[in-house]
Amino acid sequence: MSKTSPRSPKRLTVPSVRRRKGGRKALTMLTAYTYAQARIVDEAGVDMILVGDSVSNVCLGHETTLPVTVDDMLYHTAAVRRGTERALVVGDMPFLSYTVSIPESIRNAGRYLKEAGADAVKLEGGVEVADTVRAIVRAGIPVMGHVGLTPQTVSMLGGYKVQGRSALAARAIADAA
Repeated sequence: MSKTSPRSPKRLTVPSVRRRKGGRKALTMLTAYTYAQARIVDEAGVDMILVGDSVSNVCLGHETTLPVTVDDMLYHTAAVRRGTERALVVGDMPFLSYTVSIPESIRNAGRYLKEAGADAVKLEGGVEVADTVRAIVRAGIPVMGHVGLTPQTVSMLGGYKVQGRSALAARAIADAA
């Protein structure tokens, strides 16, 4: 499946992903940060590509995901989008980009679709960000959540620690979803 192929497969959409949820065929998702990585992942047939804020550690040399900015993420998300023909592209919203205010969250999320070509955004958290998620979705922006080990809260957790070890903790993560 090259960029020059006369018939490229149809790009996955949020509704097409929803239709497949719970079906017999598993959905696949990998992380990519660059055009070249996205080409490889897309050509391998992966359904979704997350442009993770882990670009902070992997590509930018930071110890955590906290220093990465919205502009950094938009740059990498746009590169990944240009490298795909089929995969649904999800841009990760970094620390403080969706927790300061709902209007700022909507603006930041909208930039992913408008400026970088993302199909959806991803943000971390559960009940504490539910109002923000609802507002972003009402603005017409698809959101994918991330619960459990949330790297943006690593400072509060005291480091990268496995979450949900007890039945009660696992239930809390499931409820947050």
